[in-house]
Order: sequence, then structure tokens, then C-alpha cells
Amino acid sequence: MDTTLAKGLGVLDWLARQSDGARLGEVAQALGLGRSNAHRTLQTLVQCGWALQSLDDSRYFASLKLFELGGLVDGAVDLKDRLHPFLAGLAQATGETIHLAVLQGADIVYLDKFDSPLPVAAYSRVGGRAPAHCAASGKAMLAAMALDGPALRAQLGLAGDSLPTHTPYTLTTLQDLQADLAATRTRGWAYNAQEWRLGVCGLGAAVLNARAQVVAAIGMSVPALRCNPTQAHALAQQLRACAVQASGSLGLSASAAQACNAGRAGASQTISEGTTPQTTQDGCAVRTSAAFAPKPASASSPASTTTRRQL
Repeated sequence: MDTTLAKGLGVLDWLARQSDGARLGEVAQALGLGRSNAHRTLQTLVQCGWALQSLDDSRYFASLKLFELGGLVDGAVDLKDRLHPFLAGLAQATGETIHLAVLQGADIVYLDKFDSPLPVAAYSRVGGRAPAHCAASGKAMLAAMALDGPALRAQLGLAGDSLPTHTPYTLTTLQDLQADLAATRTRGWAYNAQEWRLGVCGLGAAVLNARAQVVAAIGMSVPALRCNPTQAHALAQQLRACAVQASGSLGLSASAAQACNAGRAGASQTISEGTTPQTTQDGCAVRTSAAFAPKPASASSPASTTTRRQL
């Protein structure tokens, strides 16, 4: 355990419960700290924005930063509770692993999930993270946000145009990702062709609130052996309908929800607009255009049909 961090959190926890704040001596006595030790801790909290010090009597108070974070956490919990029934319905209808994710910087974080009951299933963990640029849920949210190049680069924390790779199928440049996000907007749903984990494909659709702002994505993890183009499109239609209903439950009008998630006529004919679906030995469609040509997985790649894998 990091004792310095634990001490700081202890001081902050105690201070937040003091409605009238506290003086240095009171903090030191309550937490069994020396005055100099308590002073250093309190000043660090003040400098980092977690505490305030009165200019009148030098009393310390917890700042509103705790309230801000509490609101964010409460919002995430409320979102999970409100959308849980939609995930349950989709899981029952498809038999695949279903999850709810939110975007945090360059990553997605899983808030809720339903595991597939099938013997071969994809795996994700509540509280777990995945890179947004190669997970279907992340790409669905990024596509709906419609960021330009500089904004997308900032969102993903990139210094240049190269993307971190995780499998031979991960998109490697910002330009490739932008083209994929454009195709996602046209199609109405995002697709991950083993870009995060070998043997696992993913589908994702954004969930919007009443102001048409992206708040989450509903994702589906599917073993590659059950993710040929026909299967992917059939599952995507159910996923997209679920996202429309979920957005409606958050106040988005039915027409706006359909417009944001319906895709354009004819766009569902291919996995990615402007590319030719090709089935790999795993049975999963991958891009084969010049811009998206994947490197073939090596023969030593882990088998995809006998274990649970994380999207």
C-alpha cells in the first residue's frame, strides 16, 4: 500500500465530513498526524484542487471537486440502471455477450454486461478497459462524435498519426481510422474485425441523450467463428434497434434516434463501405481494400474457438 496516498485520502475523507471545515491542529489530532505532516498533506490537497483554505481563519475545507466527481459516478450508475433492461433484451434475443461502455479519453470502460450462455463466447469485464480505436463500442462513439482530425488525435492522446496496434488487424493510422468511422456513420453501426483480440469480432452502436450527445455505446462481442458477413449484419440490425430504443429512453426523439443510428440505404451490403468482405480461416470478414489491407495472422496465433476472449 502507498502510505502517502492512503494518508492523503484519509485526510480528504475526514475533511469532507466536516461541515465547518477544520484547522490544522484539528486535522492532525483527528488523524493522529504530526502538525508538519498534516500541513504538508493539506497543502498538497489545496495545490491539487481537492481542498480550500480560508484566508480569514486558515480553516481547511474540501473543495467541490469531490462533488463534481460524485456527480460523474452517480451519472454512470444511473445510466447503467436505465439501460440495463435494453441490454438484457438484446442478450436474450441474440445469445451473444452484450455490454454497455462509456468513453474515457482514449479508452472505453465497461459499465455493464451480459455473458453469452453459449459454450464458445467472447469475454469482457465490468470495469475493464479497451482502446477506443479498435473496439467496436469505442468506434461507435467516436463515429457519432464526428471529430475532425486534430480533435480525434487529441481525444486519443496521439502525438502523430500512428495508432497503437494490438493484433495484425488493428488499424494503424489516424487516416485509416477516420475512413472506418466515416463508414460507421454511413452504416449506422461499428465493426471490429479482430482488431483488439484475435478470434473476437465486435459490433457497436452509440447511445445518445435528449440533446443528441453521445453518452455510451451498446456493444456485442462475438467469436470470429460466428461472425461471417451474413451473421454480422443480422446481429447488427438487432443491436442498432436496441441502441435506438435505449436513446429514446434517455429522451432522444424517435426520428432523431433513427436518423443517428439507421445508416443509409444500401450501406449494409458490405462490412465496410468501399471494401470487399473476405472471409478468413476464422470465418470473420476483414477489410481488403488498399487502405485497410490487414496483415495475415500468423499460424502461431492462439486458437479462437476454445476459450473466452476479451473484446
